[in-house]
Amino acid sequence: MARRVVVTGVGAVTGLGVGIAALWQGLLEGRSCLAPITRFDASGFGCSLGGEIRDFSAKDYVPKGYRKAVKVMARDTEIAVAAAKLAVEDAGLVTRGVLADGDATPMTYPPDRMGCQIGAGLIAAEVDELTAALVTAKREDGGVDLRAWGGPHGGGGGGMENLTPLWLLKYLPNMLACHVTIIHGAEGPSNTITCAEASGLLSIGESMRVIERGAADACFSGGAESKINPMGLLRIDLAGRLARSGSETDGSRIVRPYAAEPTGTILGEGGGILILEEHESARARGATPYAELAGFGAAHSDLGYVEGEADEGCLYAIEAALEDAGVAPEQVDAIVPLAAGIGEADRAEAGALRRVFGDRLARIPIVTLTGNIGNTMAGAGGIQAAVAAMCLREQRLPARIYGDGGPPAGMLIGAAPSTPAKLEHILVCTPALGGQNAAVILKSVH
Repeated sequence: MARRVVVTGVGAVTGLGVGIAALWQGLLEGRSCLAPITRFDASGFGCSLGGEIRDFSAKDYVPKGYRKAVKVMARDTEIAVAAAKLAVEDAGLVTRGVLADGDATPMTYPPDRMGCQIGAGLIAAEVDELTAALVTAKREDGGVDLRAWGGPHGGGGGGMENLTPLWLLKYLPNMLACHVTIIHGAEGPSNTITCAEASGLLSIGESMRVIERGAADACFSGGAESKINPMGLLRIDLAGRLARSGSETDGSRIVRPYAAEPTGTILGEGGGILILEEHESARARGATPYAELAGFGAAHSDLGYVEGEADEGCLYAIEAALEDAGVAPEQVDAIVPLAAGIGEADRAEAGALRRVFGDRLARIPIVTLTGNIGNTMAGAGGIQAAVAAMCLREQRLPARIYGDGGPPAGMLIGAAPSTPAKLEHILVCTPALGGQNAAVILKSVH
């Protein structure tokens, strides 16, 4: 029999605040952080709103001797590092990153028994860094001379050499897991998955399998991303996925998941990192789990949701997760989907949910997050799983907000206050831009 896997620590960093408590309280109150972007001038974009994390620096979440490394962390990495620190503290683990200099206290787990699987996105370079180098390879007509960009320094070229020496190490997607493992001394299996919105859940599934097969006893798992920057916003805008904000300053009025006439999504930056542990090891050290990770499934849609209603991949992922957990559709008490407000994505996801749950879907509470914190892309799956874990621990559903216009028929997704609920199994699922799909089943631990 495979070893059981439980969630013992949760770390979240979103526009609603730093820490799972801030996120959970914001969701209970039905608050949204989707507001005009302040980090740069976004007035030229069709959507100038986003879910920004305010007053945040990773320097507050790394050991004192590691603070210089924050200078070479992209925003995505900073979010992951902070979420990992919060998750460690929440789980009550002793890692290298929480020990003071000279403290001989042994780590909870030997380094080679701690793994790390973190989902990441295509990290966007900071415009100032790129332009400072590009200007040295500029032609007279204002274009970029590629020979000068890649040519030898001092010979009329060398534009590329004007990038900071550690530039590439700042923007590699695996830097999220890299810094987390270095800080906390996790030397077990490590991996980075970059599959857009599915990245976080796929990483959680990978961690689950690592622990099940005995390759590690505990893993950092989840995802983080920030696209609240000019290049990130431009990429999603060109993909035709962003809402049009116009003069609206409250993004919660725009996002309408599964609507017949979708408005598009609004981006948010954020990350959710969970501590997953083998059940007996967690019990032996006296940990109180949030939930059990009972099942995982992944599949790929042939076309991806960009080109149509290709819900087969999402369907197969959900069915695989249910089968892996030994749970029937009628045993699912709530669903935490991506619900991004994007037409193609929503049709794929809703189509899969209808085929799995049939008419019962109209009676299953759906927990939505995009209207509160935005579409956090690679951070979405980890945050969704964190919220599902909180729902199971607290036996409560958060409030739900919905944009202007009525919600679709046949889905329990309209605006609603927070309510207590009897929750045993929760499905978390997400499609992704490239057609990847992931689903997990979280189970209450009695």
